[in-house]
Amino acid sequence: MTLSHEEQYQRSWQERQEYAENMQPIIGRLYRNKGIEVVVYGRPLVNATTIDIIKAHKTVERFEQQKLRLRESFPVLEAISKMELAPGRVDIGKLAFAYLYKNAGEGQTLQQYLDSQLSEILHRGDQIKPVDVVLYGFGRIGRLLARLMLERSGPSSKLRLRAIVVRGGRKGDLEKRASLLRRDSIHGPFNGSITVDEENGGIKANGTFIKVIYADSPELVDYTAYGIHDALVVDNTGIWKDDKELSIHFKSKGAAKVLLTAPAKGEVHNVVYGVNHSMIQPQDRIVSAASCTTNAITPVLKALNDEYGIKNGHVETVHSYTNDQNLIDNYHKAERRGRAAPLNMVITSTGAASAVAKALPELKGKLTGNAIRVPTPNVSMAILSLNLNKTTNREELNSYLQKVALFSELQDQIDFTSSTEIVSSDLVGSRYAGVVDSQATIVQDDRCVLYVWYDNEFGYSTQVIRVMNEMAGIKYPTLPISK
Repeated sequence: MTLSHEEQYQRSWQERQEYAENMQPIIGRLYRNKGIEVVVYGRPLVNATTIDIIKAHKTVERFEQQKLRLRESFPVLEAISKMELAPGRVDIGKLAFAYLYKNAGEGQTLQQYLDSQLSEILHRGDQIKPVDVVLYGFGRIGRLLARLMLERSGPSSKLRLRAIVVRGGRKGDLEKRASLLRRDSIHGPFNGSITVDEENGGIKANGTFIKVIYADSPELVDYTAYGIHDALVVDNTGIWKDDKELSIHFKSKGAAKVLLTAPAKGEVHNVVYGVNHSMIQPQDRIVSAASCTTNAITPVLKALNDEYGIKNGHVETVHSYTNDQNLIDNYHKAERRGRAAPLNMVITSTGAASAVAKALPELKGKLTGNAIRVPTPNVSMAILSLNLNKTTNREELNSYLQKVALFSELQDQIDFTSSTEIVSSDLVGSRYAGVVDSQATIVQDDRCVLYVWYDNEFGYSTQVIRVMNEMAGIKYPTLPISK
């Protein structure tokens, strides 16, 4: 019997749902038991819904101009689940597409092909020790870092959130802290279970106990009293900016290293993961993860400078309002920031353009920058107006950036969209440092204007997590290796 078009579509959809449902427990077990994070063309599948898994597969056609069906990637996932692998990040989309459509592994069985592509983690065992993490400050970035660590909690997790440090300690404080972690006006509800443990003074989230420590200054904290040793302390307060000031954290017994989630001053390394993270050495005790804008633009600028060379340029940031602005007109020490943030576009300064040079020294003195705060609560845009050393055209430049987003060492930092309808709210929750909006690209000879979206909260937080892993000596390969 011949099926109608509607019946064929429905059957196809049901097939995709069934494969996605079958994938979910395998993906979960791989992560929990082996530390294998499964992705499809960079889209994470750990804790993904069936719809998320289907949508991740749909992105393949955008890059390859050909579909990758779930029934084609499922055998790859199933085979990987039976292999003895050390922790790593495995892209089953790239593996399946290359094997089926790019003649990779020609003459090899699927298992032989997977053995060769995953040899770096095959029969290696897990040699990485877990590291205690303390979040000093629990504001916007602190809570998102907590979410990111907790969604990966389990026996294979190496970054172990042990405590948060906050001021105060008034009655009901624990419940308020838990509630802010449980619900977020921008990023939605927490994916899991959160309860308050009043007796032990902490929060239980997805099976993890997080001690809530009340202190007005780091020297008043003894982490070892809570069983926390050699901790990586992530300073989310922005109070202390240079190495001398940040060294106050080492007065806390049990603190080993400090990561600042803001631009640093002095001799502290300002690190944009993917660009200059290799400068982090085991002996470095204090590191900065720079700013959200610096993280958004530096990978794109590096890609452009590597291929075309950058003579000079200007960076204009269209940035969502932040907590340091006023909700209504009131006194503020900074110019213009006293005016109501939800009602005005506010011109202000940004150090992001000059900060790029700390991660990418070859661009020192070549960029200027400014910022406009706008009445949106999250997701920002950087407009890069650049003069290049080579002439090019829009198609060539976009094609290059798409390739960088998919197959380069910057694939985790740069995303690429061809949508003609995308707007800022569509990028809430993006895990990339920046997303190139190819439809807005302008090129004339050796001049170009690029528009780079970024979730200035969530995208930045994913970059911070990557720096945390680097500082903790937790290094997992992403396979297959991009070529």
